[in-house]
This record gives sequence, C-alpha cells and structure tokens, in this order.
Amino acid sequence: MAKRSITEWKHGARRAATAAAMVAGGSALATLGVAYYVAYTLTAPKRPGPMDAYVMTPFETGAEYEEVAFTATRGGHTLHGWWFPRPETNQVIVGCHGFRGGKSELIGISTALWRAGFNVLIFDFHGHGADIGSPVTLGYQELHDFYSALDYVGQRVPEARIGVIGFSMGASVAIIGAARRSEVCCIVADSPFATHTDVVAHNVARVLHVSGHAVARAADIFLARRAGYRGGDVAPVREVAAIAPRPVLLIHGAEDATVPVEHAHRVYEAAHEPKELWIADGAPHCGAYFADRPAYCQRVAEFFTSHLASQAHADIPTASPGNATNMLPSSESERAG
Repeated sequence: MAKRSITEWKHGARRAATAAAMVAGGSALATLGVAYYVAYTLTAPKRPGPMDAYVMTPFETGAEYEEVAFTATRGGHTLHGWWFPRPETNQVIVGCHGFRGGKSELIGISTALWRAGFNVLIFDFHGHGADIGSPVTLGYQELHDFYSALDYVGQRVPEARIGVIGFSMGASVAIIGAARRSEVCCIVADSPFATHTDVVAHNVARVLHVSGHAVARAADIFLARRAGYRGGDVAPVREVAAIAPRPVLLIHGAEDATVPVEHAHRVYEAAHEPKELWIADGAPHCGAYFADRPAYCQRVAEFFTSHLASQAHADIPTASPGNATNMLPSSESERAG
C-alpha cells in the first residue's frame, strides 16, 4: 500500500506541476497580450471622428491670432499652430497639450496669457489634435516636436524670453525639454507624470486590474518595435533637476486618478530651487484650471511676468533635436481651455 501511495503521489505531483506550468504559461501569454494592447493603444494613429473639425479656436475668445505652420526638424512633418501676437514684447509662452489632445484645449489659458501681455504659441503634436493618421507616443517623439516649436519661436522673435506651460504629457515634455534646452527661462507643469513606466503601470492596474508593472515592462518590447523607444526613455523625474536655476511651478490635482498626485511630489522633490508646488484640493486630472479659472490664470500669469522679466537663466548644454536622445534618458485627455 505504501509503494502504491508513493507512486500515486508522484503521478499527482507531475499532473500538478504540468497544470501549474500551463497556468504560468497562460499567465505569461496573457501578460504579453495585454502588453501588446497597451503598446498599441499608446502609439496607434488617432481614429477620425465626426466632430474633429468642430473645435474651438481663438475666435471664440476674441483673441487676436494667426494660423502658423512650421517643419519639424526631426521627421520633416508639418506642425500646425496658433500664434497670439504681442509685437511690443519678446516674451513668449509655448503651450503643450496632453496625450491625444490638441491645441484647441489650451485656448482658455492661452487667451488669458495673451491678454496679460505675452506672445503665445500653441500647436498640435504630430498625430494629435487635428493631425490625424500618424502614430503617436507618450512623450517620446513629441519632445522633438517641442524642440521644433522652440526653434520656430527663436526664428520669429530674436532674443525671445521663453516660458512654457504644459499639461499631463505636455507637462512631462516641458520638463524634459526645458532641462535640455537652455533658451527656456521657466516652466509651468500641470499634472506631469514622474516616469512613463509608472504612469502606464498605474493605469493598467486601475483599468484592467492586473499587475501594472509587469505589463508595463512587457509593453517595452512592443514599444521598441512599434515606436523605437522604451518607457525608461521618458522620465521627467530624472531630468527636472537640470532646469535649475530656472524656476519651475508644478500644479497637480489632489484627486487625480490618471496621474496620481504622488507623481507631483516625486518631481518636486527631485527638482532644485527655485521651485513651487501647488496642489489643488479636490481637483481631478488637469482640473486646477476648472476649479477656479480666474485664480489659475492670475497665478500662472504672475509667475511668467515675474520670471520672464528678470530671471537670468543658467547657460546649460543645449541639445539639438538631432542629438537629444544621446543625452540623459528621458522618458489622458486633459483640457485647459
């Protein structure tokens, strides 16, 4: 009986091991499947919608503006934007929208800054906004579009003193871009993520209820194939210190479910002085503007007025769009208009 029991136990153990291996294999395949879906979602071209052509323009706010276009220095595509002119000053604010958003979402804050006396440039990142049909990324290729916007400003306004305001992905792009381009004098970053990997992991876990970091790591395989980058290439928390001694104002909603407020605290801790952190109580993702529009516009305008008028920024190494990826590694729909 003892020998038979041992034999049966061995057979049972083998069956259990086989079943466990199948479960583990199935789990791994499931993780890869979700990872591919995540990579596809992050990079697939925007689908056309029936309301794509029906967006607000500065006409609705009564701001003076002109349509502009400039060529991206990397990729050669054309970027489209709106320029709010103040020919009496060389102070320029560049606005960066969020993931799969567009320039029309920044009309409110852009109009307020124009009325405060600044030139303002807002534009669509390639594949975002009205630019439908091209693949996108979560801040990687958009960084080079941001460099092209800075180049356009430099050509249009010699000796321009440039401030940048960005939202969500655009805030993360602003942080990395300012760290690498010395012509940026100061930035306002509203709801940035600390790292691409962490924000993807958080939203995978939040939406799909699976291990977010396991999926985010696996998604890197597909991101590298589809878009030529990995999540670790987009990490504002690693680069924000290089902005100093130029000022940074970080804004974040305390109830942000898309980019948890702890991302703002991490970026703030990594930044060097001068720096400010404004946590908007009760506000969701990019919700500080909507919580109190006049107060938001006033605080942001005062920040730019103070620092563009007098801030002497450091002479840091400047990365051109062609070689920026050789520097330190850099690393959802928000509305601020």
